[in-house]
Amino acid sequence: MQDISRALTPGHPSWPGDPEFVLHPRGRMAAGDSVNTGELGLSTHTGTHVDAPWHYADAAEKLDAVPLSRYVGRCRVMSVQASQTQGSGEPALVGLDILNDLPDQLPPRVLLHTGQPAHWDTFPEDFTALHPDLITELGRRGVQLIGTDSPSVDPLTSKTLDAHAACFASGILILEGLNLSSVQDGEYDLMCLPMPLAGGPNKEGQYIGIDGAPARAVLLPAGTLAALEPTELEVAALSGLGE
Repeated sequence: MQDISRALTPGHPSWPGDPEFVLHPRGRMAAGDSVNTGELGLSTHTGTHVDAPWHYADAAEKLDAVPLSRYVGRCRVMSVQASQTQGSGEPALVGLDILNDLPDQLPPRVLLHTGQPAHWDTFPEDFTALHPDLITELGRRGVQLIGTDSPSVDPLTSKTLDAHAACFASGILILEGLNLSSVQDGEYDLMCLPMPLAGGPNKEGQYIGIDGAPARAVLLPAGTLAALEPTELEVAALSGLGE
């Protein structure tokens, strides 16, 4: 099993403008408390996280409406480089060339390793994003989830969020901020479990929708999930994790 989640260490950087990640000590047995406890504060898009479709499309599904099964199952990890631009003066994006020599049908989940390190001391503003044409073609080839080790599928300065829009148009879910620094290219089984945030009214009566959540993601050898005993598969299915 390989953990491909980013460790949320004190001082972990957030997307510019988002709340800072904070982890404060609270109760301490050494100070006379009965237990040790801590206080956690973070954005829904801190570290390794999933984007609910509602994050980038107002009429789309909120996170608690997305089946967990979409985040679990066969995937392909690919090392990629930016090579395609959308226009003059625009940054290079990961383009269609990464699909050269690949089959017309791909696993339902593709994880793209753009070269991000395992740990971010500061927010990586110059990261590698994805060209919307690539996303459209991945959807045509059967991909239902795209993961990346970058903090976003779109460039930091994008206002139109073309890659997010292409994911929505193709019915593709988004998983961002992975740690793929020690992962070899190839096929695996992915198990990604977002924090179980659920929408509802707050104390003031305002409805709070869930646009995303930090997630724990691990890779298992390909075929591991299919090899589970039938009783285990039944339990997983009841929990929303069945393939």
